[in-house]
Amino acid sequence: MRTINLTEWESSRPISLSAGELAVLVGLRDELKLTIEPAGGLEGEYILRPGSTVGALDLGGLSVAIHPKLPIGRVLYLASWAMGSPRTVTFRPESFDFKSEPTLVEALAPMLAHAARRAFAHGLLHGYRTEQEALTTVRGRIRVNEQVRRRFGVPIPVEVRYDDFTDDIPPNRLVKAAAHRLSRLRLRSPRSRRGLGFIRATLDNVNLVEFPLNAVPDVRFDRLNEHYREVVTLARLILRYTSIETGRGRVRANGFLMDMNVVFQEFVTRALREELGLTEWTFPSDGKLPRRGIFLAKHHRKRPNHRGTVDTIALKPDLSWWEGPDRQTCTFVGDAKYKRVEKEQVPNADLYQLLAYTTALDLPGGLLIYAKGEAENVVHHVRHARKQLEIATLDLSGSIDNLKADIGKLAKRVRVLRHSALKLHQAA
Repeated sequence: MRTINLTEWESSRPISLSAGELAVLVGLRDELKLTIEPAGGLEGEYILRPGSTVGALDLGGLSVAIHPKLPIGRVLYLASWAMGSPRTVTFRPESFDFKSEPTLVEALAPMLAHAARRAFAHGLLHGYRTEQEALTTVRGRIRVNEQVRRRFGVPIPVEVRYDDFTDDIPPNRLVKAAAHRLSRLRLRSPRSRRGLGFIRATLDNVNLVEFPLNAVPDVRFDRLNEHYREVVTLARLILRYTSIETGRGRVRANGFLMDMNVVFQEFVTRALREELGLTEWTFPSDGKLPRRGIFLAKHHRKRPNHRGTVDTIALKPDLSWWEGPDRQTCTFVGDAKYKRVEKEQVPNADLYQLLAYTTALDLPGGLLIYAKGEAENVVHHVRHARKQLEIATLDLSGSIDNLKADIGKLAKRVRVLRHSALKLHQAA
């Protein structure tokens, strides 16, 4: 099978593609955020440039791997924190049994296997699960209403409800489902395949459940299941970003794809929320803003013989702080951009977007957060509008301690902006 190796946000060298391979890649441009351009003067060769999506796709006879610029362990750390895992969970890629630099997918299998071995070494987790079934003997409690409704007074079988102590519980189901997802992908490493086989054999009595990408359940941890935290966190990540048979039309693909734009936005939102000590109700993600929404403008339109209608432009900032009993007052607004910026090269479109947020919400200022850059903290004062647009960068490649410290500094800037907004509202 042929493999094309690409790097996030970098243009490739000219790559020779057959008509069939080109058609496949064109059909998956949206999923891969891929730009395809003919190489000048070279027939049948193309320049490929991926966007913010990293991971790998198996397209039958063609495999496309998009390497992240950040270390694999750091990418998974950010994604796990974005999903709600605590900051103490870290991922360290183990030693691999192949010479080339591992792709994100190739790294996941041994990491899951090692995490599972460490978790299972403390004992396979068991728990109580409520069962309802018909038995020839009484176990637990008899479901009298169901017995009458289904059996019409016949004494056997008996409809009962009981608690069963079993290993077929959500944490084990998540780990088994993650191992199954990875086994469906083409892994080069025999060691990785053996590791996934170990997981499936250990969890042989656990039901295999297919979890939807956007509905992977969370697990609460305590002293009894704390040894499962790392493996369950990694399993949830795999289940959220691993898709089987995705694509459009005749183009079908299996793979693990992670949009770093989304990961960065979710990471910054959750990290600031935790640092500020707020809830999701007061510091929501852009998908859970107050129902009344944020509107930039209203336009009354009248047509002959029709009533006037109102058109609105809805805005969804990445970061916002809402207060009041019904979240009627916004005291901070900001946006998170997974971009590398220089001191004088902040895109105008990003500044215009933040200005629109501060105007629509009647705030004195807002905050733009970028993923790394050489730029120092910058403040733009908008003439006549009396708006203060602040720029900050977050170095994702540094140490974990430095990353946490930077989050703390951002939280202080959010508090200052909120304080300015409160003073403005009180003065009005």
